[in-house]
Amino acid sequence: MVTVKQPTDGGARRAVFAPVDNQARVDAVVRRLGDAIELGLLADGEQLPGESELAGQLGVSTVTLREALMALRQQGLVTTRRGRGGGSFVSLPEVPGEERLKARLRGWSTEELRDLGDHWAALSGAAARLAAQRTEPDDLVQLRRTAEELARAEDAPARSRMYGRFHVELAAAAQSARLTREQVALQTEVGALLCLVFGDDEYREEAADRHRSVISAVQDGAHASAGTLAERCVQESTARLIAVRLTL
Repeated sequence: MVTVKQPTDGGARRAVFAPVDNQARVDAVVRRLGDAIELGLLADGEQLPGESELAGQLGVSTVTLREALMALRQQGLVTTRRGRGGGSFVSLPEVPGEERLKARLRGWSTEELRDLGDHWAALSGAAARLAAQRTEPDDLVQLRRTAEELARAEDAPARSRMYGRFHVELAAAAQSARLTREQVALQTEVGALLCLVFGDDEYREEAADRHRSVISAVQDGAHASAGTLAERCVQESTARLIAVRLTL
């Protein structure tokens, strides 16, 4: 019997299933669901809602949804089972090998990585400030869980996934669907590359501690400190990624 991992919950998942933009809807659905799968917001083996329900949640026709699911199947991100108990199921892709990741990183200049880091820090800083102003203690449960999962994660792919998920969930805690979608899109650009810096156990502990500090500041309503801490967290990760890039 196959054990299905329990999916995450909260605002990050709501952003995944919010209506997509009007233009290029098939591509938008593929990108939205594909990003969420690769980031781990949708769990490996999780069954997606039925076609009619999912199309309604995303604000698209069932024809559009079927085309998107076909594209996701071709990418290996979704599998479809027929018959009783059938449906569409998430299929978490294999994480790229180290050499493939290094080849992908070579495609980025240090200037582009710094620019990406600036954008990321701005998003996470803004999310942390807003979260400190808007959240209740119960809203931080998922953030705490993800921070602790990062602290316990044993391999670089899992660590990078938890790290990226934390920043998505921070945006969700800010109660901003737009910031959340921006974070999801950004993580698909940089998330897998962070595998190259998360092989270090010491850095895993450092990153987890930084995340805990952000949560504490958000809980205390210290919006300025929360924003600064979130920005520093991202800046440190970007600096480490740039350092790897300079060795290639």
